[in-house]
Amino acid sequence: MNNTHVVGISDMKLSTNPGDVIVTYSLGSCLGVTVYDPKERMGGMVHCLLPSAAAAKEKARANPFMFVNTGVAMTVRRLVDLGADKNRLIFKAAGGANMRQDRIFDTGVRNFDALMKLLERNHRQLTARDVGGTIPRTLFLYLDTGRVVVRSLGKESDL
Repeated sequence: MNNTHVVGISDMKLSTNPGDVIVTYSLGSCLGVTVYDPKERMGGMVHCLLPSAAAAKEKARANPFMFVNTGVAMTVRRLVDLGADKNRLIFKAAGGANMRQDRIFDTGVRNFDALMKLLERNHRQLTARDVGGTIPRTLFLYLDTGRVVVRSLGKESDL
């Protein structure tokens, strides 16, 4: 049976069913990251609110998916536990927008920078991205093919 798994803010979903779809809505400054193993046709998506758990260790223990550095790492760990090969994983990202005119916190930029540092530290690459700007995005991961789609302002594009 095929299901749609909805990822909320500071949340993560995994699936080993190739017919499933994982989706997250309303990515503004938050960062959505998909992780996919093409051979096993399994994957996950995390919707991270903030870049780093360094200043909020208790919050990170309670919910690692709130932060890019702990959320993406935990998503990978859980996929590997389910049988994914970390060397085959494909990473794609969307979001990281500047949703405020004043750019006072630059959360979107900081979220994306945290992802890039995490991937670099682990010798991984980001395959595709749709980040920055000032628009909200919806992100889909289709587990049958690994196709990642971004929907924004009524338009869709593949990552």
